[in-house]
Amino acid sequence: MRVALLAPLVTPIREPQSSGVTTLLTDLARGLQGAGVDVHVFGASGSEVDGLTFVDTGVDPAELAESLLRPLGGPPPPSEEARLSELVRRAFESAYAAIAGGGYDLVHNHAFDPPAIELARGLDPPVVHTLHAPPDHRISEVLSAAAGDPRPPFVAAVSRSQALAWAARNRIDGLLRPGVPTARIPWSARSGDGLLFAGRLSPEKGVLDAIEIARGSGRGLVIAGGRYDAGYADTVEGVAARASGVTLAGPLPRSELWDLMARSAALIFPIRWEEPFGMVSAEAQATGCPVIGFRRGALTEVIEEGVTGASVDPGDIDGARRAVSQLARFDRAACRRHAEQRLDVAPMIRAHLALYERLAGA
Repeated sequence: MRVALLAPLVTPIREPQSSGVTTLLTDLARGLQGAGVDVHVFGASGSEVDGLTFVDTGVDPAELAESLLRPLGGPPPPSEEARLSELVRRAFESAYAAIAGGGYDLVHNHAFDPPAIELARGLDPPVVHTLHAPPDHRISEVLSAAAGDPRPPFVAAVSRSQALAWAARNRIDGLLRPGVPTARIPWSARSGDGLLFAGRLSPEKGVLDAIEIARGSGRGLVIAGGRYDAGYADTVEGVAARASGVTLAGPLPRSELWDLMARSAALIFPIRWEEPFGMVSAEAQATGCPVIGFRRGALTEVIEEGVTGASVDPGDIDGARRAVSQLARFDRAACRRHAEQRLDVAPMIRAHLALYERLAGA
């Protein structure tokens, strides 16, 4: 079987990984390839991961930087929005032109820009769209249009909570739950005293809340993540510079991030949006690191409450601090077992293969 995976074009796929979507795509492509699938990943210029076949779409991600997903930010002015929409559309026209001539049996889109869904309607092979964001009216409109096609695409969510949220607007055909490569991830039964925040520096990830949680807990905090929203990142860096015990580590390659997780007392996950899945929370548990976060999105699907982590009401800084004060109740070996049994990449690969074979008639 020959499969094309289309990545978001706003960032390249390479280390350090810029998002959970690029992390998932890397593991998915590796797993499919290991199962004998001829898989090509179509990404922005600069994409490169050892052992994977990338097709350069010719899209410079820097040109699309202003179109980065900003769920807690306001829309740009109408004139600027029109300019950005045209840039994004041209980028995906380039990507699909490359895909159309590749003789693929199936195309799986992971980009969340409306043109990535709209332009796929003209392809000959079956199409799968995996949604990686909470409901959005622009994406909802193009999904509704595509649903009326003679051969509509298969639309997948990544968690039950995300599927339920989208189902109020659009048909969701199934779940393609992410997983993490636990066999490759080191873990430790012992940890240091410090806390960890891992994620991009953007408002919806809640890094400023992580700083407040750490400050009140008496523990140090390492922030591992790249600049995403420039203004917000400037604010985070300023607050971190004035806070005692806060270290900005920047974006880290996955192997280094896993080592840091294995040494951390807990991952702080104070999300301020409906997180569709939360790859770092799954990776943290695979290292033996429990997760303390706000009860939003799919967090309660990813952790085992009271065993591998704790969720508190959204915005409850004091509740998160209390959970940090009780870290001794979490068994790091239980965190690892939960990741191996419930969050591993193998079921993800099997689910994708079964879907691909059914849709492509293989």
